[in-house]
Amino acid sequence: MKAYVFPGQGAQFVGMGKDLYENSELAKEMFEKANEILGFRITDLMFEGTDEDLKQTKVTQPAVFLHSVILAKVMGESFKPEMTAGHSLGEFSALVAAGALSFEDGLVLVSKRAMAMQKACEIEPSTMAAIIGLGDEVVEQVCNEIPDVVVPANYNTNGQLVISGSIVGVDKACAKLTEMGAKRALKLPVGGAFHSPLMEPARVELEAAINETKVSNPTCPVYQNVTAKAETDPEIIKDNLKKQLTASVKWTQTVNNMISDGATSFYEVGPGKALQGMVKKIDRTMACESAVV
Repeated sequence: MKAYVFPGQGAQFVGMGKDLYENSELAKEMFEKANEILGFRITDLMFEGTDEDLKQTKVTQPAVFLHSVILAKVMGESFKPEMTAGHSLGEFSALVAAGALSFEDGLVLVSKRAMAMQKACEIEPSTMAAIIGLGDEVVEQVCNEIPDVVVPANYNTNGQLVISGSIVGVDKACAKLTEMGAKRALKLPVGGAFHSPLMEPARVELEAAINETKVSNPTCPVYQNVTAKAETDPEIIKDNLKKQLTASVKWTQTVNNMISDGATSFYEVGPGKALQGMVKKIDRTMACESAVV
């Protein structure tokens, strides 16, 4: 079975999507529609901007979403997912690609999500760190023992878990986990504590927008970050989406569940190859490649 996976924030690069815009009339129409919805020419920043332009959360998230969703659309008949999943932001791309969200609604939600997250980041200084070389249980236990805000945020692969929280909490956890034998405890260049309780203001804001958005039955199961399980019920999909900003991204568990449910090959739809690397680390036997037109 073919599994299609969609990347999240961090996969962006200058020039992303330009080939699609120039070579496909459909892609051009969708990009121009996006410019209209967003109220600024995101295409100029994607195609000709600087790295700094693309690092702005209000640009990054819609840019990665657009690259992924438009690529899937331009693939036409060759895009036939039997299951989809997305990493954090990528879950919105996966839902649009599977027909659960319309392109327009998906873009509006992603834009609102980015703005809400940016606002939440400005309320309290916070950060994230990648912990490499320790078991999940060890990292979870250390996070639980620290009185300051710090939680497991992204279960990326076996032996790589990203933690998220207040600067003090993350620093304490990094020091303790290094003592306990972590190969690396690497602070990440992010604007805030994504997928932690510090995103609660953003979650509340996004929940209001999700409540007003129509979610349809997807054409195939969508594996969601919060549960790591295949979902097809629009109400459950909606509920999980509301929880996503403050809950962990269970990516390792998601990939394992997709494989258990019959996935034999993974196609990454969108910029970069980060998810292919993660899938390979989770199960070396899996065929992984970038989706192309």
